Amino acid sequence: MTNRDQWTSKLGFILAAAGSAIGLGAIWKFPYMAGMNGGSVFIFLFIISTILIGLPVLIAEFIIGRRGQADAVTAMRKLAPGTAWPIVGKLGFVLSIIILSFYSVVGGWILSYLVRSSVFLAGGGMPDDFGMLFDQVIADPKEAVLAQAVFMLLTVLIVSGGVKGGIERASKWMMPLLFVSFIILAVRSLTLPGAMEGIRFMFVPDFSYLNGHTALLALGQAFFSLSVGIGGMITYASYLPKDENLTKSAWSVTGLNILISILAGLVIFPAVFALGGSPADGPGLIFVVLPAIFTNIPFGGWFMLLFFVLMLFATLTSSISMLEITVSIGIRNKYDRRKRAAWVYGLIIFIVGIPSALSFGLMADVKLFGLSMFDLADTIVSKFGMPIGAFLISLFAGFVLSKTVTDEELGGPSAASAAWRLLVRWFCPAAILVIFVSTLAG
Repeated sequence: MTNRDQWTSKLGFILAAAGSAIGLGAIWKFPYMAGMNGGSVFIFLFIISTILIGLPVLIAEFIIGRRGQADAVTAMRKLAPGTAWPIVGKLGFVLSIIILSFYSVVGGWILSYLVRSSVFLAGGGMPDDFGMLFDQVIADPKEAVLAQAVFMLLTVLIVSGGVKGGIERASKWMMPLLFVSFIILAVRSLTLPGAMEGIRFMFVPDFSYLNGHTALLALGQAFFSLSVGIGGMITYASYLPKDENLTKSAWSVTGLNILISILAGLVIFPAVFALGGSPADGPGLIFVVLPAIFTNIPFGGWFMLLFFVLMLFATLTSSISMLEITVSIGIRNKYDRRKRAAWVYGLIIFIVGIPSALSFGLMADVKLFGLSMFDLADTIVSKFGMPIGAFLISLFAGFVLSKTVTDEELGGPSAASAAWRLLVRWFCPAAILVIFVSTLAG
């Protein structure tokens, strides 16, 4: 057994944790979820859910991880020996496999677009219809599965490198580049004729969307984008030194997540309305609308290449956190097994994800509960798995961990730690339960 790895700096941890959030959750999923669910109302509910529910649960995961100094299963076994609570960690293990199984499919789409961007720059020319191009990419079974395999290969290579040599090093330079790129794209999108319609869509509320269904979707998005409810942040926090301020780190991750989500909306929605598109175009939004923006920009081919390179970076920072969950649980603190575990679990996740990769082509007619394999995996995680996981983690942190333990991890007794304990004990579980039950009843 080798010594347990640690982050080399606070910035490295924050960027890695934020990278887990600021990936497809913020850039791919947030815009299309907002577009399909009323824009401003969904965004408002997302921000409220993130701060009042997601943030306290995130802090709870940080506390469990650092106190337990292990993955979610082992940490809960240490902190609550002889109980059934480690099942929560095992639930996160299963959910992380499901998430990465369809997440890697989208990562493959990004790789496909990256290759096409290079071809465009080499003289291949821009396509006239990006919607048709996207349909071709996701429907081709060979390309979809091959691209998914290459994406999983990249993820495995990074995770097998460990915390310092793989995850932290990759996050430190990927995330700043993504942020700068999105600012440039947002400025260009906001200067397009008709862009103000997109601003109104984002910030002028349509209260017809204010219902339990939208609230649950916004809550699921908050959990998805913060990567809470599956134990990923428990794993990341287990690599933290004892002198790290957990509350400040959690606020940094949460603030960056909200900022990038809004920034992604400012890139997408002004362009959607300016170019005559529909905000409800769904998962293909960044693959249809954003490339169309590039055709209206000088050196658009280079911008498109840059964007999909950075999208690949952002997607990888999220995917490595999902694979890290399975690897950390699988090796059970036997760190010399990390590389082998990364390859084994990477292969398993790739195989599990093949039906999602084929959901838009060979298996387009295969439905369960009226959903494609891709949508089913997303629904299991976002509408059920993550809210249930967050609910149980809240109860664990609020009622199983003593006040002495949580106060120690939060820097001592204070008004802030008392407020957090109140939220995580009563408000978060109640809010999750009410929204969840109202949606099932509706």
